[in-house]
Amino acid sequence: MGLLDEFIFKVAVLPWEIDAIHTLNYKTFVEEIPQHNPNLDKQLVDKFHEENTYIICVNEKVRELAGMIAYRDKRPFSLDQKLENLDTYLPVNRALCEVRLLAVEEEFRYTRISQGLIAQLVEHAIGCGREIFVISGTVRQTKLYKYLGFVSFGPLVGNEDAQYQPMYGTVDDYRNLQNNTRSFAKEVPELSTATAFNFLPGPVDFSRQVQEVYNDKPCSHRSDVFVKDFQKMRELLCEHTHARQTEILMGSGTLANDAIAGQLSLLCQSGLILVSGEFGRRLVRNANGAKLIFQTLEIPEGQAFQKRELERILNENPGLKWIWGVHCETSTGVLNDLEMYKKICAERGIKLCVDCISSMGTVPVDLSGIYLASGTSGKGLASMAGLCMVFHNHDLSPAPDDLPCTLDLGLYQASNGIPFTIQSNLIYALLAALQSHDWSTRFEAVRDWSKAIRRKLVEIDVPILAPDACAMPAVVTIVLPEMYSSKAIGDVLKNHGVLVSYRSNYLIERNWIQACMMGVEYKPPERFVRLLKKELTRELR
Repeated sequence: MGLLDEFIFKVAVLPWEIDAIHTLNYKTFVEEIPQHNPNLDKQLVDKFHEENTYIICVNEKVRELAGMIAYRDKRPFSLDQKLENLDTYLPVNRALCEVRLLAVEEEFRYTRISQGLIAQLVEHAIGCGREIFVISGTVRQTKLYKYLGFVSFGPLVGNEDAQYQPMYGTVDDYRNLQNNTRSFAKEVPELSTATAFNFLPGPVDFSRQVQEVYNDKPCSHRSDVFVKDFQKMRELLCEHTHARQTEILMGSGTLANDAIAGQLSLLCQSGLILVSGEFGRRLVRNANGAKLIFQTLEIPEGQAFQKRELERILNENPGLKWIWGVHCETSTGVLNDLEMYKKICAERGIKLCVDCISSMGTVPVDLSGIYLASGTSGKGLASMAGLCMVFHNHDLSPAPDDLPCTLDLGLYQASNGIPFTIQSNLIYALLAALQSHDWSTRFEAVRDWSKAIRRKLVEIDVPILAPDACAMPAVVTIVLPEMYSSKAIGDVLKNHGVLVSYRSNYLIERNWIQACMMGVEYKPPERFVRLLKKELTRELR
């Protein structure tokens, strides 16, 4: 069932509807926009309440108000009191009305409620013989009002904490706008059906530049311009990670790990795979597919590997020549200590391989000194999915008799990175992502998001799997008690425009849900936490 399936637009007449209007009015124009003073009742009765007609969006079955807007046609308007000679700014000889108090509950703001409220109000105004609407639009939503059909006029009004732009719209302009609904929804994401809050590990939100270059006409992967740009992208990836070289493959991160497994098979030496979650177990499957000889060190999910544990198993097994582990164990939200890994391996002459698929682009990653490391375009680097990469600090030789062509990283290096056809749009999208980011600012934003969401989850007593000491800033895994259903709660969040990770088999089996900060847009966690709290409370009723 969609988020608004049981909601209707109507004129408010019932006592509970009026009471809900006063409550939403308080939330919006006292708590959110500090236009009025707080009160103990937490309700705000508009000064023109008796003259207002309220258009509302409600679910009558559960008595829930999603949004409201007020119509009034009695002069003087509120704008008359804020702006001298109001009529001089407006088309002459047109019947006026005032539109006020457009407010939508936070969980419904990224739907078409605002558009529906305006549409219903226009019909009401036409029925009252009105042709022009005047409003005081909050400067926070100027773009929204513009695409709802309103035109700015005059200076800003209000105070420093609550500034408003006088605007007007006409019935004719509004009707013309509705004839271009597709453009209307595309230009104003607040009114589109697209998901507003993407907390998935992928696909992620990316910048407009990434989308634009991806939409360009493809070019030959053998052209001089493309080869030059391809090498530039490789250089940027190496600068970002402090690795000497990188090879680019078309496929998912799992393909990059298969390529690493192929390189390890050439060593004909035994190694150690570190397992602390689903993606450590996936490395075991990569290794088995390549017929590697290895042992595993497995620790409980939600924990990070410690130096003493690694040293113990290495002391007990001096013949181990390589270690392969996950930097960010995405399934649990744990970030392992890469520098500790590097130090232990350097001291013992052991080759280190690392899965950095979820950490790259979300936290600083220094791959200097590693043997091989995997990454991907579609997570923290915030580009289109479809490319993966293997970083290395040593030269690779082709091994045509021992490896499939697409997994032979030595063949990639020998061909300057382009042994086969590669999709140019994916390359240019990743190049655009690398060039458009200020990585220090990006890392800081991820850390801030992590602190905020973890603090808010603790406030509502929601258990987080990974402790602060080893938490991956970009991933929060929530352990739901058995009395709740992760799938049911995930479905409800999705219907409210909040996408979290909950459908993977390992998450369903453990009754976990995850929220991630992988894309370029900072998504405040408040809405997610509030909806989660509401669902957990609902389950207990």
